[in-house]
Amino acid sequence: MLVLLSLLLFKLKKIMQNINFKLLTLSFVLFSFFMNLNANDTIDGSTPKRTLYGNMTLKYNTLPNEVDNLYDFFTEGIFYGRLRSNSFYWKWSDENVFSNNVNKNMGVGGSIIYKSATLNHLSFTLGYYGSVSPEFWRPSREYALYSKSGKDTFSRFKLKNGGGFGMSVLGQGYVEYRDEIVNVKVGRQLFESVFTKSNDTKMIPNSFDGISTSINITTKSKFRFAWFNAQKLRDHLHSHDVITYKDENGEKWNNNDDGGGHKGLTYENFIQAHRDPNHNMYLADFRYKHIKKLDFTLSYLQIPDVLKDIVIEAHYKIPLFETDWVVRPGMRYFYQMDDGGGEVAGDTNSLGVLATSNGYSKSMANSLDSSIINARVDLLMPLNRGFFRVGYSDVADKADIISPWRGFPTSGFTRAMGQYNWFANTQTFMLRAVYRANDIFKTSVRYAVQNYDDSKDYVPSDSNIINIDTWFNITKDLQMKMRYAHVDADSNTKMIHQNTHKFKTDWSYDEFRLEFNYLF
Repeated sequence: MLVLLSLLLFKLKKIMQNINFKLLTLSFVLFSFFMNLNANDTIDGSTPKRTLYGNMTLKYNTLPNEVDNLYDFFTEGIFYGRLRSNSFYWKWSDENVFSNNVNKNMGVGGSIIYKSATLNHLSFTLGYYGSVSPEFWRPSREYALYSKSGKDTFSRFKLKNGGGFGMSVLGQGYVEYRDEIVNVKVGRQLFESVFTKSNDTKMIPNSFDGISTSINITTKSKFRFAWFNAQKLRDHLHSHDVITYKDENGEKWNNNDDGGGHKGLTYENFIQAHRDPNHNMYLADFRYKHIKKLDFTLSYLQIPDVLKDIVIEAHYKIPLFETDWVVRPGMRYFYQMDDGGGEVAGDTNSLGVLATSNGYSKSMANSLDSSIINARVDLLMPLNRGFFRVGYSDVADKADIISPWRGFPTSGFTRAMGQYNWFANTQTFMLRAVYRANDIFKTSVRYAVQNYDDSKDYVPSDSNIINIDTWFNITKDLQMKMRYAHVDADSNTKMIHQNTHKFKTDWSYDEFRLEFNYLF
């Protein structure tokens, strides 16, 4: 089945690549519209088929029914449409370092997802995603390759090789088996875990190719296992290795170029170390909620001959006296173990530069061993109105944490928008408040203090960060989200292991994001 599905996905991708992008987008939108004229758009006539979570991923409120024949298997399926736009603008404090010619980007497009009905517990899902970048709100082709956060609205690899700004991809394509206990997916899929996320905050989600299995052990405990042999990042048109940086031609944008990866784990280095540059990823997690008010999860990841991760996470709710307020302390311990990857990367940090001669501990030469301690305390408001949070994270003074799968190791504790705060010996303190005024308006404010190790020359300088997010549900189907980030970085941090007159880059900036989502 896996071989047949792989061939099907390959053929679909080839077909999609040869069809005009704008024509394909229009065809899918019109087809979805007419197919859904008689579809069950709401539950009880009021709830939309899908709604958005705060992180812009989707909750399916309406799913296709179980059927007993092949005709209904296709005709009783449901199309889910999404039109969206994402606009970005940012301004660097040091214009001599970061050019203002790359201060804006925009993506316009959407997705059409089809879920078949279920026949004998079997179904399938196909998801097409597309994005174009309007010329009036993007850098010129010459400068676009140096874009910051808005880079995920187009493919830099495609642009570099003479292509246009449009993206057209098969973002999901899998066969699914489901009963009351077991759920199995085979193919390209989204997989949300402490390590991996779809991270669907731009135009196209981060997806994985392989097999995942979920087993409901009891009503309050679940075990999951997954094997993935490829990943497709948000700005990539094709899948690639799960951890190898650069391809056989030295092209970084044609393999895993995620900012959370390790630039010492290159294709060339794997070959020179007589290692296979193509890797498998194995994931497993166990969630346990039998103890009242306790939510416990144990997670494991392994990329054989590269690294292994173990994560322990627990959150506990404590009612505050006799009120409806609740205190929720939580922790996440992230333990990263070298499994041969350190030898491949050599004496480099995650940025691919010399490590032990630039402030890193001598013990991390040729090793990826490291860890993070995350802790937080939430004060939950009554009626699910929001919360106040105090968070803290501390990375061991060993290797940098490797996480190119968009499941940020400090997420939910101290990570602010666009930040990577899991370099070795980094401490972060965060205050956050989230408030939902009503079904129309919600806001979030975060303040973070990031204390990087000043003795490490090629990590960022210390910074203070403010994030403000707002969500406006204009209608039950249309949402507007606005985000603002202000980063004040220390511009007086010297490069200790270089010369005394050289300072770290002043990476201070202001950034604005505006997103619209229409679901149908």
